[in-house]
Amino acid sequence: MTNTPKPYSADGSKKDQVRTMFDQISAKYDFLNRMLSMGIDIRWRNRLVKSLGNVTQKTILDIATGTGDLAIAIEKQQPKKIYGLDLSPQMLEVAKSKNKTIEFVVGDSEQLQFEDHSIDIVTVSFGVRNFENLNKGLSEIYRVLKPGGQLAILEFGLPRNRFMKQTYLFYFTKILPKIGRIFSKDNRAYTYLPESVRSFPYGNHFLEELNKVGFKKSSFKGLTGGICYFYLSNK
Repeated sequence: MTNTPKPYSADGSKKDQVRTMFDQISAKYDFLNRMLSMGIDIRWRNRLVKSLGNVTQKTILDIATGTGDLAIAIEKQQPKKIYGLDLSPQMLEVAKSKNKTIEFVVGDSEQLQFEDHSIDIVTVSFGVRNFENLNKGLSEIYRVLKPGGQLAILEFGLPRNRFMKQTYLFYFTKILPKIGRIFSKDNRAYTYLPESVRSFPYGNHFLEELNKVGFKKSSFKGLTGGICYFYLSNK
C-alpha cells in the first residue's frame, strides 16, 4: 500500500507533502471540518471514545491528532496519560491552544518515538489514509502497544448503497473541493481528500491490512451509511 495519492505532486515524499498541506490549512481546519461534515464528525468521535470504556489507568496515544479534537474528547475521561502525535507543527499549535494538559508532540507515525509495549490504547481519526506506507505505520502501532492493547480507528470510506454513494461522490468531488479551496486558500488540500478516500482499502480490505501485521479480533462498523468506518482491533 505505498502507491497512494499525494497532495501536490506525484514526485517527492507523500509525508512531506502531507505535513506542508496541514501546516497550510491549520488555521481553517476546525471551521471547515464542522461545516463540511455538518458536525457529524463530532458524533463519530464520541462513538469511538465511548467504545474505549474505562481509561483511568490507561496510557493512550492519539496518532495524527491534528488539532486535537479526539485527544481532547478522550482526555475528559481522565486517562492515566495521553499523547497527541502529528506530523504538522502548525496543527499542533492549534491543538495546544485548545488544551494545555495533553502532551502534544511532533512525530512520524511510521517511526514512533515510544518504547515497545508501552501504550495501552492507540487511536487514529481520519489519519491512516495519509500514511505514506500503511503497513509500516500499522506495524509501528503494533510495536508500541502492550500485549492485549487496543487500536481504535475512524476513517472515511464509501457508502455501499448505490444512490447514496453517487450522491456522496458528487458532493465529495464537486462541491467539497470548491468550498475547501475558498476558505483554506489551498488549491489541492480538499481535492486530495476525496482522492485519498477513494484509493483507501476500507472495510474488509482494511481488516486484511490489520491482520497482516498481527492484529487480532479486528472488526468494523460503517457509520452514517458508510461515509465513515469505525475499526477496532487488539494486539
